[in-house]
Amino acid sequence: MAADVSDDSSGVTGATPSPHRQGRILVVEDDPGTLDFLALALERSGFEVATATSAGEGLELLATHRFDVLLADIGLPGMSGFDLVREAKRLDPDLAIALMTADARVDVAVQALRSDVDDFLPKPISPVALIEQVDRLIERRHAKKSGPPQQVLAIGAHPDDVEIGVGGILLGHREAHDQITILTLSHGARGGDAAIRAEEASKAAALLGAELILGNLDDTRIAIGDPTVGMIEDAIAATAPAIVYTHTLCDLHQDHRNVHRASMVAARNVPSVYCYESPSATVKFEPVRFVSIDGAMEGKLEAIRSYQSQTAVRSYLDEELVRATARYWGRFGQTRYCEPLEVVRDRPPARSFGPGE
Repeated sequence: MAADVSDDSSGVTGATPSPHRQGRILVVEDDPGTLDFLALALERSGFEVATATSAGEGLELLATHRFDVLLADIGLPGMSGFDLVREAKRLDPDLAIALMTADARVDVAVQALRSDVDDFLPKPISPVALIEQVDRLIERRHAKKSGPPQQVLAIGAHPDDVEIGVGGILLGHREAHDQITILTLSHGARGGDAAIRAEEASKAAALLGAELILGNLDDTRIAIGDPTVGMIEDAIAATAPAIVYTHTLCDLHQDHRNVHRASMVAARNVPSVYCYESPSATVKFEPVRFVSIDGAMEGKLEAIRSYQSQTAVRSYLDEELVRATARYWGRFGQTRYCEPLEVVRDRPPARSFGPGE
């Protein structure tokens, strides 16, 4: 019998999901003992699980509910696992699928991998190997849905500029498996110990899933032209970004304004360029794009907490203020939290570039 399944908005019934794993798994297996073993191992790891004992039951569930992963035995009664794969792909082309069998002959494995599946699992399957494989299949599913990864470059004058301006958006890029680079042009030595701020910037970048390029320009004396333009051009040449985020011109801080102007020169051939808000932005900052960061608000705050040398002395890093600012912009994006962007150029790919869009 198929497991009890609720409608798509409320999820598949089963064990309470772990906060560390998310995913909806359909297991199609005609052997009751194996089916119970697989379902229990998956549920104990936090996944939502539905089960079926035949390909027909499995297709009924796939037609009415969303799943991330299908695990199916090859030797099902009636319609085989290979036939099930063909029909499942018709219903959901992005579904991640693994076929299972106790017959581990090479020709069977080759047939399985040629039948538009993502993996082949020989039985018996240990719980550890099962969970590791399902984790990989879910990552593959997300990568398929989000499209090919993009190169993203976020530019800031000082450590913490990027995290404040587009920290939530960058977490959306991380979720989409994009390649993220943060170019910070100075160590922010006027605002604290340069070595400590460099360590904090490295920690924050890691939390955002980004590579960090940390320049050594003089804090408060960043120039409009070279070497600023050259450093940005070098970063663009190294990463070939499809998207650049940088400071707005409407800012009271001279470094921010100069980085904006330098970015406009260096990024002249980048398809999409957006400008973010900093705490020193003026009322002339006029965003026209509002990216939801509902699912990334806590992650953004965690990245900002990396700057412990600054959070105690900079009022603009107060978490209540950061959250309230995102809440204010959320009303323009018809969501709870947003990060606002001015658009210099907007040639987006087929998929969206941030969370919630």
